[in-house]
Amino acid sequence: MSSNSLRTPLGKVKGLGSAKSGTHHFLVQRLTALALIPLTLWFCFSLASMPAMDYASFTAWLQSPVSASLMILTVLVTFYHASLGVQVVIEDYVSGHGLRLASIIAVQFVCALLAVVGTVSVIKILIGGAA
Repeated sequence: MSSNSLRTPLGKVKGLGSAKSGTHHFLVQRLTALALIPLTLWFCFSLASMPAMDYASFTAWLQSPVSASLMILTVLVTFYHASLGVQVVIEDYVSGHGLRLASIIAVQFVCALLAVVGTVSVIKILIGGAA
């Protein structure tokens, strides 16, 4: 039995799987996970190399354009990756269609809100308004 025999006729013609966007979602989640590896290592090594573990040292470090840019990238990729992962969990374990849709929308809004708050916080420290 070939693997193509399990696909619908329309799926065979269009070349799509049953979910049509599952492959893209899977790949994007894996790419964001891959991007988080060097970003997390950079963040951990940067914190470990600070002369002191206090607020002043951290804000001075974050006022560097390179550190601020990489921190913003880390925040954005982290929350995008989290929203993708939680969406998969909701799709797998929430049975009611309405509740599932509402949960996915809520998670996406919360992740977007937290990404914006994190980005604005980094920008605020970068321009000198840390207090």
